[in-house]
Amino acid sequence: MSLKIKVIAPDKTVWDAKAEEVILPSSTGQLGILTGHAPLLTALDIGVMRVRIQKEWIAIVLLGGFAEVENNEIIILVNGAEEVTEINLEEANILLETATNKLREAVTNKDKIEATQNIRKARARVQAITMENNP
Repeated sequence: MSLKIKVIAPDKTVWDAKAEEVILPSSTGQLGILTGHAPLLTALDIGVMRVRIQKEWIAIVLLGGFAEVENNEIIILVNGAEEVTEINLEEANILLETATNKLREAVTNKDKIEATQNIRKARARVQAITMENNP
């Protein structure tokens, strides 16, 4: 038995496949879902979703949203998502460094919040690519 997983961003369906297991970046920590999981609705944080298909793990960056689990089906509505194949590690590291510098220089609360969000996105990208290269 498997899970049907669908990840939907505002502009496209990012993922639509079956898997044995999924780990979501919920707002309260990592959330593992296997077949037969109880119905659930949860908020998602910026982070890496990991999906296991047979023995292979696939990482996808989620940029916040919600997930609903019911009857071995997971519907994930996100603000944005990026597959590892779309991410360049060098660019992600540069964006992480830039966002970190902007946070140090931030004066207003708005600038601090924006820089913090950019750091979290860049870290998720780096983490996803690192997971993909080192399963």
